[in-house]
Amino acid sequence: MATKTKAAPAKTTHPKERYMYWYESMLLQRKFEEKAGQLYGQQKIRGFCHLYIGQEACSSGSASALTKDDKWITAYRDHGFPLALGTSPNAVMAELYGKATGTTKGKGGSMHIFDRERNFMGGHGIVGAQIPMGAGIAFAEKYNKTGHLCICYFGDGAVRQGALHEAFNMAMTWKLPVIFVVENNGYAMGTSVARTSNVRELYTIGEGYDMPSEPVDGMDVEAVHEAVSRAAERARKGDGPTFLEFKTYRYRGHSMSDPQKYRTKEEVEEYKKRDPIEMVKDTILTKGIATEEELAAIDARIKQQVDEAVKFAEESPWPDPAEAFTDNYLQADYPFIKD
Repeated sequence: MATKTKAAPAKTTHPKERYMYWYESMLLQRKFEEKAGQLYGQQKIRGFCHLYIGQEACSSGSASALTKDDKWITAYRDHGFPLALGTSPNAVMAELYGKATGTTKGKGGSMHIFDRERNFMGGHGIVGAQIPMGAGIAFAEKYNKTGHLCICYFGDGAVRQGALHEAFNMAMTWKLPVIFVVENNGYAMGTSVARTSNVRELYTIGEGYDMPSEPVDGMDVEAVHEAVSRAAERARKGDGPTFLEFKTYRYRGHSMSDPQKYRTKEEVEEYKKRDPIEMVKDTILTKGIATEEELAAIDARIKQQVDEAVKFAEESPWPDPAEAFTDNYLQADYPFIKD
């Protein structure tokens, strides 16, 4: 059977400020994650740690297409999203350290970053659990007539979860303002899509529910921005959800403990030729938006910013043990938990 494909819409022209945001945002994520990888090797960061290196266009391109009042939810490869939304790198790094000054007071760690002020509803560790949750958040937005939407991310492995189909059916039935995004980096942990799914073009799954669905070059921040903009317009008009397949790639393993024996070094290097940061950098220089010197200054500033985040995390206090009994329930005097 022939594979179904769709032609990508023609690109539009973007303002200088947007290109500069993309460059700075993606570079911050890249440098932050590289540093996190080093710190994990030094055992400064413990537990599980899933780096976003290579996938930065997915978060930054989406952030530039949405408003500050829209809601976000994702899986456990979640460090890049709050950084793209403007969360302090200090707070994210402190959370990775498990310190009291982290985004969730050190209680969430790498897999459960959360920032209510930025409407980032967190990273979630149960595969696919955030899909119906994303639909639920969108339901709340529609019920309250806010005019806002929820963008819900998940990996290609989560596509095989039954909750996806239940959420897709309900979202279409109720025309919920939600953008479902599968970040298809080719491997569910260490297992390729080709080995686990008869459907290789994952976006076509949405078509079974009459949901507008399309593939997107997840290495191209402009393509991501434009696809999310189209989906957001539909959601805000009341036309319901969209399913986007961001075809992307992670340069590192599934987690820091992944030896990556399921793929070749040549495959990784081939994808690096289409690095999203280098692509937008080339566009900036070609269009004369900024000079090499100006970009070098941004690079230096971001390096310093990441170094400061590490210093902040190192010097921050550990949570008081009594904190284990706080923030568990909304009801402040919940009677069934005692310190």
